[in-house]
Amino acid sequence: MSASQTIIARDPLKTDRVYDALRQAIRTLEMAPGSPIRKEEIAAQFGVSRAPVNDAIARLAEEGLVDVFPQHGSFVAKLRAEDVREGLFVRMALEVEVIRRATALKDADLIGNLLQNISEQEAALIAGDLHELYRLDEALHDALFTAVSFPRVGKILEAARAPLDRMRQIVLPNEGRPQATVREHRAIVDAIASGDAEFAAAAMRMHLNALLAVVEAQLETLD
Repeated sequence: MSASQTIIARDPLKTDRVYDALRQAIRTLEMAPGSPIRKEEIAAQFGVSRAPVNDAIARLAEEGLVDVFPQHGSFVAKLRAEDVREGLFVRMALEVEVIRRATALKDADLIGNLLQNISEQEAALIAGDLHELYRLDEALHDALFTAVSFPRVGKILEAARAPLDRMRQIVLPNEGRPQATVREHRAIVDAIASGDAEFAAAAMRMHLNALLAVVEAQLETLD
């Protein structure tokens, strides 16, 4: 393989590295909504040319996490109510059906992993570690998609919920919400363990409706 071919082959890895880091920073609000994205600084930080940075920004723009204005620059997308509501709609449609299928599997290993996740969520709640609680929250939902072996559906959900994730970061610390989240997750896992797919679907729907209510209250400040 020639040197030029090697560089071309490595470019996607560079783009992925920049994309993953920027996406995480945006989702966790480390990069604030509306803040400028300085391509030169990012390229220097990751030791890459501007090409991987441009590619990463293009991918983030497709997910609604970055706004690109020709001749003016790229900016972290502002929180938009319509994007958040769309993400919630997609989550409701996909996750309720996924939990039905995951419950029907009656997979003892899956149930054991979910119960362990809930135990860790409860420990994080006691410790007041909301960052760990948020990570475990995502891991629980992701485990259901992994169990039903629909990787493309998981990718659709990941893209759709990207704008929603920032709002979740804002509302999770609301008084009583962390405790409610863990209770709802416990109900979901207990329903899966029961083997009743419709019971599990109802538990997931209740959880997402509770999230919807909290998010809608926050969205009133954006509308």
